[in-house]
Amino acid sequence: MPLSIGIVGLPNAGKSTLFTALTKTQVPIANYPFTTIDPHVGVVEVPDERLQKLATISQSEKIIPTIVSFVDIAGLVKGASTGEGLGNKFLAHIREVDAIVHVVRGFTDPNIIHVAGRVDPKDDFTTIETELILADLEVASKSLENAKKKTKALAANASSPEAKDARTLIAALEKITPALEAGKRAIDVELTDDEAKATKGLQLLTSKPFLVVNNTDESPSQNYQLPITNYQLPISCKIEAELAELTPEERLTYMKELGIAESGLDRLIHAAYKLLNLITFFTSGPKETRAWTVNEGAKAPQAAGVIHTDFERGFIAAEIIDTDTLLKLGSEAAAKAKGLIRLEGKEYVVKDGDVVHFRFSV
Repeated sequence: MPLSIGIVGLPNAGKSTLFTALTKTQVPIANYPFTTIDPHVGVVEVPDERLQKLATISQSEKIIPTIVSFVDIAGLVKGASTGEGLGNKFLAHIREVDAIVHVVRGFTDPNIIHVAGRVDPKDDFTTIETELILADLEVASKSLENAKKKTKALAANASSPEAKDARTLIAALEKITPALEAGKRAIDVELTDDEAKATKGLQLLTSKPFLVVNNTDESPSQNYQLPITNYQLPISCKIEAELAELTPEERLTYMKELGIAESGLDRLIHAAYKLLNLITFFTSGPKETRAWTVNEGAKAPQAAGVIHTDFERGFIAAEIIDTDTLLKLGSEAAAKAKGLIRLEGKEYVVKDGDVVHFRFSV
């Protein structure tokens, strides 16, 4: 399954424009709330210039990039946690993603209405954040009540795994609930590994990593400082939509005119990878050059398992060289001749940019 990122925000913040630019898929966009009622999903290639270079060296028949799934979710309004607008439907969809992108409106356009009647990205962010916290508070409170009832029902068998799990969940929720009541996010609550595992099934919205896209004017006149410490990206969704309509050559020319080296969309995808502590490794040969995604800190057998579970079960060793070294030498044969392809075992931690050939037994 590809990484899944939900795009959320108030109506007319630029969510669907951003989604269209990301996926080059036209979704309904109109000057009124709730144009996007059902979530739209688009699969996007993760930009990585190393792929083509490796494919050239290996004379690969195919290039297969890694992908990200973006979900354009219906506009949120104040009161969504209690069912306002498309509240419950919105919240159900957002629970299913791995991370969240908050789009706040930083652009001024009198022809595009704002549901609150004014442009204030700080307030937009606070509205979204508050609704997510309130929705989580309802889930956490009910879950805590149910877990306590369960422990009472299992009092006669308090040493059972089921009873132990219920007590672990209670311990976690007794930390999370007061934090939510104080306006804090669940992700900022310190939990033990067992407590974190116990709450995973609740799919708390504020337990998900997030970043913020400030949808600015083409030439932003204000430098909005949003009240958060997570990733913040100023992006003109209008410019990104224009770039998405151009050919690669035209896009490069336009970006040069704008004085930007990397599109906002590429920055967004790379920021999402960093947010989720993901890295990319490669396999490369005559048949194909392919990018693979793995969690930072993953060991060689785990990386092998991303390709196929049989690779992880039968893992023997991994032949590894970093991309920069391979590109500098120009061929795998040259790298082998210089003894620069290493043989690593089960404890090797895969690095971003590693080119790997796994040895395994069936």
